[in-house]
Amino acid sequence: MQPMQPIIETTGLTRRFGDLTAVDHLDLSVAPGEIFGLVGPDGAGKTTTLRLLCGLLDPTEGSARVAGFDAARQSQSVKDHIGYMAQRFGLYQDLSVQENMDFYADLFGIVGTERATLSADLLRMTRMEPFRQRQAGKLSGGMKQKLALMCTLLHRPQILFLDEPTNGVDPLSRRDFWAILYQLLKDGITILMTTAYLDEAERCNRVGLMYKGRLIRCDTPEALKRQAGVETLEGVFVNSVHAAEALEAK
Repeated sequence: MQPMQPIIETTGLTRRFGDLTAVDHLDLSVAPGEIFGLVGPDGAGKTTTLRLLCGLLDPTEGSARVAGFDAARQSQSVKDHIGYMAQRFGLYQDLSVQENMDFYADLFGIVGTERATLSADLLRMTRMEPFRQRQAGKLSGGMKQKLALMCTLLHRPQILFLDEPTNGVDPLSRRDFWAILYQLLKDGITILMTTAYLDEAERCNRVGLMYKGRLIRCDTPEALKRQAGVETLEGVFVNSVHAAEALEAK
C-alpha cells in the first residue's frame, strides 16, 4: 500500500523581515485528516508560518505545498481549499450571528439551499442556534470564536488553519471548541493550529515545537514525552529550548 501523500508540506521554508528571521528553514509534513499543533512562545514564528501556508506571505527561501498547490505561486488555488481563522477574525460587531454568516456566505458565493443547509448545520454543530439573532458584539468570547469558526467553515474547506483559536477563552468554551474540532476531524478536515496552551497540544495527533523560527521537535505528544523522559509537554518544551540554546552558544 502506497504511503499517504502529505496534504501540507514545507521544504526549507524561510521568511525574513529585514534582519529578523521569523521562520528559519522549516521542514514540516502534515497528513490528511490529522490535527497538528504548532507550539511555541510569542515570536517563535507560528503565525508567520500559518500566513506562509495560506499564501498570504511569500517565502524568502524554500517552498510550501498545501492541498497539492504551491502556496506562493498558486495562492488562489490554495485559498479555495482552506479556511483560515486568524487571532483577530473580522467579525462585524453590529451584525447578528446570522447576518455575519450571510455576509461571509456572500463572499464565498454560497447561495440558496446550500447556504440555508450549511448555515443550519453549523449552528446546530456549535450549539449557536439560540443566539443566531444576537449581535456579535454582545457575544461572549467563546461564542465569538464559535461564530468565527462557522464563518471560516462556510465554504467547506479541506484544510483548517487556526491561529491560537482559544486564546483568552474560558475553560468551558475551550472544551466545547475542542468537541467541535474533533467532529470536524471525523468529517475528514485536516487541522493545523497554533496554541500557547500545552494541555491543548496534548490533544493533537502530533505536535511541532517552534523556537526562534525553527522547528526543534516534532512527534506525537506521547513520543515526545517518552523521548525526553518527562511526564508533561511542558517538560519536553523546557528541555528542548535549553538544548537549542546550548547549541546556539557553542
